[in-house]
Amino acid sequence: MARMFRFLTADEIEVKVKQVKENGLVCLLYKTARTDMDLLDETVGAGNWTNDYKEIKGNLYAGIGIIQENGGIQWKWDCGIESREDEEGNQKKGEASDAFKRAGFRWGIGRELYTSPSVWIPSNKAEIKASSFNGKTRFNCYDKFSVEKIAYDEKTGRITGLAIRNDTKNLRAFVWQQS
Repeated sequence: MARMFRFLTADEIEVKVKQVKENGLVCLLYKTARTDMDLLDETVGAGNWTNDYKEIKGNLYAGIGIIQENGGIQWKWDCGIESREDEEGNQKKGEASDAFKRAGFRWGIGRELYTSPSVWIPSNKAEIKASSFNGKTRFNCYDKFSVEKIAYDEKTGRITGLAIRNDTKNLRAFVWQQS
């Protein structure tokens, strides 16, 4: 079956620091809900898709429906998880956004991100700070990272090349090419 949605471009992919150690950090690639909305508008037209939310057994599900030629709507749904633990009520907003993005994955939007290599950035490519609390040392990194380049295998949809920049330090922090 042919892809409905094109591959994500470098500027549509975000980089998040997942884990920080003394000798480096692990990063993940992700997409935002805005990226999904933009790709839906671009691919099927702003008036040809809709979304909805349902709570099932305490879990929030988002559905993305695409209007078909016969006027019917084909739906794909997925569940989200709470995020952004803060005192401003953003947990539910994060859950709704996560559910929407996961429904987008069901349609194939950004599914190629699941083929990302492990992203390890060594400590000489990022500023890692240590702090102690109750005798335990924690490591943090507040640098901002972005995808500089990304390449795909058009047939399989797998990532074949990836370059990540440390925007804070203005340097290339990670390079990977499938061998």
